[in-house]
Amino acid sequence: MSVWVLVLSLWLAMQGRIEVKPVLATEPVSDDPDDPAIWVNPRDPAQSLIIATNKVAAPRGALYVYGLDGKIRQVIDKLDRPNNVDVEYGLMLGGRRVDIAVTTERMQRRLRVYRILPEGKLEDVSSPEGLRVFEGCPGEQGAPMGIALYKRPRDGAIFAIVSRKEGPREGYLWQYRLMDDGQGRVRAQKVREFGRFSGTKEIEAVAVDDELGYVYYADEGDGIHKYHADPDHPEAARELAHFGREGFQGDREGIAIYGLAGGRGYIVCTDQLPGNTKYHVYRREGAPGRPHDHSELLKVFYGGADETDGIEITSTRLGPRFPNGLMVAMNSGPKNFLIYRWEDIANAGQVKLVVAGRR
Repeated sequence: MSVWVLVLSLWLAMQGRIEVKPVLATEPVSDDPDDPAIWVNPRDPAQSLIIATNKVAAPRGALYVYGLDGKIRQVIDKLDRPNNVDVEYGLMLGGRRVDIAVTTERMQRRLRVYRILPEGKLEDVSSPEGLRVFEGCPGEQGAPMGIALYKRPRDGAIFAIVSRKEGPREGYLWQYRLMDDGQGRVRAQKVREFGRFSGTKEIEAVAVDDELGYVYYADEGDGIHKYHADPDHPEAARELAHFGREGFQGDREGIAIYGLAGGRGYIVCTDQLPGNTKYHVYRREGAPGRPHDHSELLKVFYGGADETDGIEITSTRLGPRFPNGLMVAMNSGPKNFLIYRWEDIANAGQVKLVVAGRR
């Protein structure tokens, strides 16, 4: 291929490229951002929070808590390389239901759990015994990375699904039930090992669809896998889908779900690229009559973020600035997180996505 033909091909590809601009960037973390989560404030959604990791060893490893203006509200430091973080609502603790944020603390091989107080502050409620994970696994097979929380509708039980730096071809992820230790703090009980792995690169990003009861995880060099999130489901060990296998230039990283009524919506997965990461969008509900067929790629868009790792999405209305929800994406070089309005993502390009509307 001649140089001029190559230049022309690249130029034509650029013409069809969908670019979405963030509406704001958060203040930076001190060292190395990795993964965000969103806590929706039930009393005033406009006062919701973004909780994100600064992925370095103690004492600088930390959770950063941001308002929707991108300003830092709280820093919880002295964490030993917190990789990923997730949020869940209504854990029974000390006789009442509380919202929690849980992070993996990789170099300590454990989870850390924080109660989210009504005013938006985080308070450590980890059991003094420690929430150890991957016990008995050698080396990097015992080092937790990704996490997603699942709340089972039938009984309100809350589980943490955890991935690790290295793992076997089968049983790469371990699942733990989170519960009161009898002293008003949180302990973890292992309930299963599951999850197929290609053997290429690693598995970090995990996302749970609470409403539909599914867990998705990114096999970085191979694709996106789907299982039942309930460890007691009769088909809990069966892989339901394996998609997103083509069209990625970089690693498959962060996964997030934009939920719509009736089980519809979108699954978004990061394609990690230097300088301008792109994101792949699939149907949450699958194909007509085939709920586990997510093979159709609806849209690919760029967001201007550098080597995005973790992302998070909500379809909840978070005040007048985010009437249809938002997406948060890690931005490596500037050490911060970018925030996008969902309607800007939905309306970009020729293929229009649905917005949740005012709620």
